[in-house]
Amino acid sequence: MELTDSVKKVFKETASQLKGAARRRFQAQIVMELGYGGQLLAQKELGWDRNTIRKGMRELTTGITCVDNYSQKGRWKTEEHLPTLLEDIKKLVDSQSQTDPSFKSQRLYTRLTASEVRKLLIEKFSYRNEQLPTEETIRVKLNYLGYRLKRVAKVLPQKKFPETDAIFEQLATVNQSALDDKSILRLSLDAKARVNIGSFDRGGRNRTPTETEDHDFHPKTTVTPYGIFLPELDELFLYFTESKVTSDFIVDILGDFWKSESWRFPLIKTLVLNQDNGPENNSRRTQFMKRIVEFAQEYKLNIRLAYYPPYHSKYNPIERTLAVLENYWNGSILDDIETALNFAKNMTWNGKHPVVKLVTQTYETGVKLTKKAMSKIERQIERLTNSVHEKFPDLGKWFIDICCGTT
Repeated sequence: MELTDSVKKVFKETASQLKGAARRRFQAQIVMELGYGGQLLAQKELGWDRNTIRKGMRELTTGITCVDNYSQKGRWKTEEHLPTLLEDIKKLVDSQSQTDPSFKSQRLYTRLTASEVRKLLIEKFSYRNEQLPTEETIRVKLNYLGYRLKRVAKVLPQKKFPETDAIFEQLATVNQSALDDKSILRLSLDAKARVNIGSFDRGGRNRTPTETEDHDFHPKTTVTPYGIFLPELDELFLYFTESKVTSDFIVDILGDFWKSESWRFPLIKTLVLNQDNGPENNSRRTQFMKRIVEFAQEYKLNIRLAYYPPYHSKYNPIERTLAVLENYWNGSILDDIETALNFAKNMTWNGKHPVVKLVTQTYETGVKLTKKAMSKIERQIERLTNSVHEKFPDLGKWFIDICCGTT
């Protein structure tokens, strides 16, 4: 057979349109027609691979077609060899991560490097050094899980207290105990900044041209979203109020949450509350401590208060859900409370809509106890005195246990 330019063009185009075994069979048939030296000629004139031709000829002669299982080629992913690796990384990094404080993205920024994560996997989860992948692979897995090692300059903590690292280590211990013990439920609580209700620009974008007022000096009203988030279940409860967020408001919505949801948690005996150490809910706020002790006694629950260090509240998991809410509604006009509530109801966190409620009660500010009354409350609570850091034996301002009298 003579390989003219027109013939070569036909052979090449035909082969390029075929795939897998059909292409190999076609190439083998052409080579057989070319006769002695056909393989070398096909390689030079047609650019075909001789190994592919030989494979096709064996398939023709034996009648056995090779199956191309390309999906099984290459190295297996690390999680195929270590099925719990990603979950263990999340356990380590989650308590050391914060959301994007500008609420412009849903990225998580972690304090840990890939090298530190690898060392902690060996120390805390008993992995062997030769068993774990390289630091570069750990870095890739961190990015895959959504964590980013990045500094957000405008919102770096204004001050790092000496106790900061000790508090984070104790937080990791407390939160892990909630994960391991079926009788403990972990809640993450925090408020978002007050939102002006009116025809105001929120800095977002909309697909349709929308006009807003040029100033937001006189809003119709303002509302504050306060969230209760269940990290292990990815469930969010949002309470909106036009009143001030006070100690009484916080405990009231906690009571409302437990009244409506306690039937789902018959085994729960202890609530772990992750919060920032804000002015209305810190452990030295007399009215808050009074109300939280009453809450524990009323519902026969043990309460464990676990606060984040000062200027580090962005590491609280609830902040991530509030970032989603901000991204969801910032391109729209919140001209009345009902609109704001509807946007909150329609947002999703990991595919789930939050439970949204409007609190209409007005709360009085400045309520506090006398020193004598507070001394009675102090006798009903236990502050942490034995820390993992010998240098800071007293972390009682950030970790408090309230026992309801039952085990």
